[in-house]
Amino acid sequence: MFYTPFLRKLFWHIPRVFMKYILIILVSYLIIIQDNPNSNNNVVLLTADCAIHPASADYIHSGIEIAEEEESECVIVKLNTPGGLLKSTRVIVTDILESRIPVIIYVAPSGSQAASAGVFITLAGHIAAMAPGTNIGAAHPVSLQGAMDTIMMDKATNDAAAFIRTISEKRNRNVEWAEDAVRKSLSITETEAIEENVIDLIADDVDDLLDATGC
Repeated sequence: MFYTPFLRKLFWHIPRVFMKYILIILVSYLIIIQDNPNSNNNVVLLTADCAIHPASADYIHSGIEIAEEEESECVIVKLNTPGGLLKSTRVIVTDILESRIPVIIYVAPSGSQAASAGVFITLAGHIAAMAPGTNIGAAHPVSLQGAMDTIMMDKATNDAAAFIRTISEKRNRNVEWAEDAVRKSLSITETEAIEENVIDLIADDVDDLLDATGC
């Protein structure tokens, strides 16, 4: 990386409020607009291979905005996450639920996971898909500030359970399993997720996903 003393001074003097927007602009260039040969419209492909935090929430928000401006056929979020912040997860879920175009959550590639926050995001997708050899689950809330007492843990668990029930009901997915993923930290494979009506399909890769969804 070309990180000279001049650049260090430059970034030091840029107010922090503007750094967020600079980050969003830079990250937006990583968004791929992919033409599907089987469609007249393009597809916005996002890759969220990280913990869920404000920057990843901004990235997905920007991707959905670009897709809406481009009148894309759909947005694909290629997801691999161990979890993250519930506040950022709520922002992402809200953006997906309010999107004017379909948002497909695709847990991939093989070996990936949609754990903790990733469960909420996957269930929120208009279409939820997983690659072979992936898993989803274990959405019990965990404090980043040390151990919580029993009352606070119960409050956090009940809040997360209500949140995931709402998402599952809206998308007509398995509400009972979703709540158990929060309360009992259940985790399942992609084949089990199909059987349990947690996801809609299994796809080998993005091209296979596009063929299956018709985007």
